[in-house]
Amino acid sequence: MTTTTAARTPPAPELPFFVYGTLRPGEPNHALFLRGRTRSEEPARLGDAVLYDGPGYPYAVEEPGGIVTGDLVTALPEPYGALLAELDRLEEYRPGDPRNLYERVAREVVLSGDGRRVRAWLYLAAPPVAARLRRRGGRIESGDWRGRCESPEGD
Repeated sequence: MTTTTAARTPPAPELPFFVYGTLRPGEPNHALFLRGRTRSEEPARLGDAVLYDGPGYPYAVEEPGGIVTGDLVTALPEPYGALLAELDRLEEYRPGDPRNLYERVAREVVLSGDGRRVRAWLYLAAPPVAARLRRRGGRIESGDWRGRCESPEGD
């Protein structure tokens, strides 16, 4: 009997998620995808990245010296695989697909409370999207999706 083994993508490590837009606590996609599925949620920052405004959601784009404000979300272990798959679908991410809007990457983030550094998954703008945003996108100067409508001189 002959058996064939299909090439499989190795399972992704169970890292926490750095979220900076509609998946942040209090935002609409947090309620839809993360509520009841997390162990902890802590304010955090991503270095060497900036935010651009998308159509109802932001894109993080790598840029030296930039800072993006968000939250580190640690998922409960039981639903982790299903949650990762759901977030990949939400972000329209498929490994190796050149049509991706986002790429899921592991990066180090810094917790705002104690300065601890943690490796986390996050969704960065895919290279073609990042290039387009750098040319003509609306940058969120504060680096904070929640503060996108506030002026820098605001309270």
